[in-house]
Amino acid sequence: MLIVMAQGATQEQVESVCRRIRELGLQPHEIPGSTRTAIGITGNQGPISAESFCHLDGVSECVP
Repeated sequence: MLIVMAQGATQEQVESVCRRIRELGLQPHEIPGSTRTAIGITGNQGPISAESFCHLDGVSECVP
C-alpha cells in the first residue's frame, strides 16, 4: 500500500502515520517528493485495510 500525504502535511503527521504502521507490525518507507510525501508499506502478508490510515491527520489518499 502507498499512503499519500496531503500537500503541506507536517513532519509530525508523517511520523504519526509511520508510528501507526509500525504498531501494526509493518515497515514504513518515506518517499519524499517536491510537493508532498508518500509512505510505502512493506511486511504485510495480505491486503492492508485503507481504513486503518485514511482517517489520520495529513493523509490525502491510500492506494492499495
